[in-house]
Amino acid sequence: MTPTPVERAPWVRRLGSGLAWALLAGLLVVVWPSSLGGCTGLIVVSGHSMEPTLMPSDLVLTRCGEAQVGDVVAYHPLPGQRALIIHRITGGDAEGGWVLQGDNNDFEDPFRPTQAQVQGVMVFHVPGVGSALSVLSSPLVWGSAFLLAAAVLLWPRRDTAVEPGEDGTEDGDETEAVPLDELVEVSG
Repeated sequence: MTPTPVERAPWVRRLGSGLAWALLAGLLVVVWPSSLGGCTGLIVVSGHSMEPTLMPSDLVLTRCGEAQVGDVVAYHPLPGQRALIIHRITGGDAEGGWVLQGDNNDFEDPFRPTQAQVQGVMVFHVPGVGSALSVLSSPLVWGSAFLLAAAVLLWPRRDTAVEPGEDGTEDGDETEAVPLDELVEVSG
């Protein structure tokens, strides 16, 4: 005897819900940012040293992993420094330090980062998207969004649902209609 669609629905819903949660957990593991202990980094290219491979305002996605000669990597030039440089590995090794150089440079980087200083290896890049995303890091944009949200939430509302009373006036309205000529005060 085969189950009817009604009997099968709770099982299908649970399976669908479980798959959705598993997909969400997998997605979080993949895109969890390196700044929060994850393995994914997003970098907006700001210089010309990697042209023509990477142009200013390109968005680069990096993932942690073992770097190799030929990889484009993002690294901290000095331990404890926040700045990132994204260049190609041209030699060296993970323990002794990598030799790096920008594709558009005719000189090697003065830094020799070890694997511990490599923030991530470039997985792919999206040309020109970084300039649009960099707008989101502007304090002016966030301040404006906050003020707009505050204005929308705090702006006084007018009650539009007013029911007329028995005498034809609005319910709760205790004012009387006064002819205009009675409102004008004559001084004399």
